[in-house]
Amino acid sequence: MNAKVWLVGAGPGDPELLTLKAVRALGEADVVLIDDLVNDAVLEHCPGARIIAVGKRGGCRSTPQAFIHRLMLRYARQGKCVVRLKGGDPCIFGRGGEEAQWLREHGVEVELVNGITAGLAGATQCDIPLTLRGIARGVTLVTAHTQDGSSLNWKALAQSGTTLVVYMGVAKLSEIHEQLLAGGLAANTPVAMIENASLPHQRDCRSDLASMEADAGAFQLKSPAILVIGAVAGAAGLEESQPAWVQASAL
Repeated sequence: MNAKVWLVGAGPGDPELLTLKAVRALGEADVVLIDDLVNDAVLEHCPGARIIAVGKRGGCRSTPQAFIHRLMLRYARQGKCVVRLKGGDPCIFGRGGEEAQWLREHGVEVELVNGITAGLAGATQCDIPLTLRGIARGVTLVTAHTQDGSSLNWKALAQSGTTLVVYMGVAKLSEIHEQLLAGGLAANTPVAMIENASLPHQRDCRSDLASMEADAGAFQLKSPAILVIGAVAGAAGLEESQPAWVQASAL
């Protein structure tokens, strides 16, 4: 039997957002290596599989990537059906491309299965269209957490004219706020900060670029959360007379 690993996106958290292909892969799995942000409810689709937690959460201690590589390779070479189950989409800040390349270099067949990414799901649940005719003609996805600690080109992002979706940005709110303002983005640009996207306890804090850091503190915003920055974040009814407000999303 050829060695094979499925790199599967589990979606943002809501188990009903799992794709049919992901369900099929889980149903065939002998071994599932599961990330920390994956909802345990999706494991009902792989009742006979061995579940191995290889938790990876931004800013926290996590399983070394080299160890995860070795686990996937070992079970694949044993002829097991291996599923590497990741939160969101495996190829959007999920190291899916990196893992696929490593496995292929070691003679392992790889199949990638898309998942709905948190930035899209969270925005949709808050009635925020990431693109909107006449307002936003594009969307840019970035992570505020970089492996080498380097900073993004915030000036270019501020001047891109697209909706900006920031992953892993809670710990970098001050930098995001300061750099986007310095880059020329208007202080009254709407911002939505969405915690636990798609889950029953999802919350969102609406603000603007000038006030986002203070409002996030008052709201006690916690990870995992995504930031949606741009005019579309105000398209769902953010009133000019009340530029900052908070709410618990009704899902």
